[in-house]
Amino acid sequence: GYYDEVFSVPGLLEEIAKGQAAGCQGVIIACFDDTGLDAARALAHGPVVGICEAAMHLSTLLGGSFSVVTTLPRSVPAIEALARRYGMSHHCRRVRAAEVPVLALEDPASDASARIRAEIAAALDEDRAECIILGCAGMADFARSLTAEFGLPVIDGVAAAVKLVESMVSLGLATSKIGGYAAPLPKPYQGDFACYQPQTLMPPDGAKR
Repeated sequence: GYYDEVFSVPGLLEEIAKGQAAGCQGVIIACFDDTGLDAARALAHGPVVGICEAAMHLSTLLGGSFSVVTTLPRSVPAIEALARRYGMSHHCRRVRAAEVPVLALEDPASDASARIRAEIAAALDEDRAECIILGCAGMADFARSLTAEFGLPVIDGVAAAVKLVESMVSLGLATSKIGGYAAPLPKPYQGDFACYQPQTLMPPDGAKR
């Protein structure tokens, strides 16, 4: 939800800084809300891709429309907003919630798979979607089997983002630092946020932390 999203961003930026210090060349935001995407792009030196963004763009290369099957109803408004942001509203037929908590996706005893399959069937029948996007990173393991079962592309945003980042790195491309994603200006932060000073968290490329 929106509340949790805000508190996850500082930790996300820390992990990006650690990864870059270790030689990481690109970043994937593996939450379907694409949490902290803009801040990450401003901070990181390499390309940064969100899994929702990746899945929606990939789907337009595979079909004329898509529906998203996500976990809980509270996720629907955020995904609809991302579809508008990414210019995908005319491709997105519907965002559906399977009423599956994220942790249930890892529980073999849950009915998560059946609920997801039911929503995909409804998307085909009611939405006339030509592709299905799985709206949670925790659904990644279902993509191939669901593609085979339903006979249309079922897209896992994690895999889509990995391939996009790999291609950007191989092409020598990274986020433009001209304009909105320019590196944050050095400035002093106080109190609990002192460790998030841009010059401390992510020094200029090639400099030591």
